[in-house]
Amino acid sequence: MEGLAVVVALAILVVVTLAKGVCTVPQGYKHIVQRLGKYHVTLNPGLNFIIPYIDIVAYKLTTKDIVLDIPSQEVITEDNAVIIANAVAYINIVSPEKAVYGVEDYIFAIQNLVQTALRSIIGEMALDSALSSRDQIKAKLKAAISDDISDWGITLKTVEIQDINPSMTMQSAMEEQAAAERQRRAAVTKAEGEKQAAILEADGRLEASRRDAQAQVVLAKASGAAITLVSEAVGDKDLPVLYLLGEKYADALVKLSTSTNAKTVVLPADLPQALRGILNKA
Repeated sequence: MEGLAVVVALAILVVVTLAKGVCTVPQGYKHIVQRLGKYHVTLNPGLNFIIPYIDIVAYKLTTKDIVLDIPSQEVITEDNAVIIANAVAYINIVSPEKAVYGVEDYIFAIQNLVQTALRSIIGEMALDSALSSRDQIKAKLKAAISDDISDWGITLKTVEIQDINPSMTMQSAMEEQAAAERQRRAAVTKAEGEKQAAILEADGRLEASRRDAQAQVVLAKASGAAITLVSEAVGDKDLPVLYLLGEKYADALVKLSTSTNAKTVVLPADLPQALRGILNKA
């Protein structure tokens, strides 16, 4: 019985040892093998063999693109404005052994590197430029950190600025400034409208006055021409003129007699004589 137990124990040990010597790496990953505590080899996807108890798989890293979220942070611009910015970086591990042995924590290191570079880049820009120049910030950010992380066996595929907004205090100040600017523009527009209306009204009065003057000139010329024609037609004869004046005089008396304010109408005893008096002729 004791012999059988020893055989079974040896068989289990052999099976466990063989299992430890076989390492299967899935697609999209690479494994770092250490031999007696020292880097030995990097295992590629597929079936791999190692020496049991001597070689161990110390790290398992993905070779797929990694998305790193860069936390939001407050950044002071060149004109002392406070904005809040965050980003997202896309990286790929091309040398796993450098990533694990070149830096303590490559994810933490890259996040801090991007934040530092972002503060430096935005700190050299004015507020308006920082808010409207995402592509420029992105290009500078990528150039600033690509060389540094390449020493860790990592490639920066791209980096994008997610949000870049003024702080709450700056937003309130900008809203007040925008409201004041809108009020100023409204006041200017109203003043311009009133000015144009006043100019148009003055132009209208000037044109009306000019036309009234022209009409008076025309009427005066017409009256002068009519008087000339009447004078030429009448000559020294009083009777036609007396007739015309008498007709007008009679019409005026009729209107006067029908007026609500008229109480008494007095007619001259000698109408022809009265008309001659109007003409200053005895």
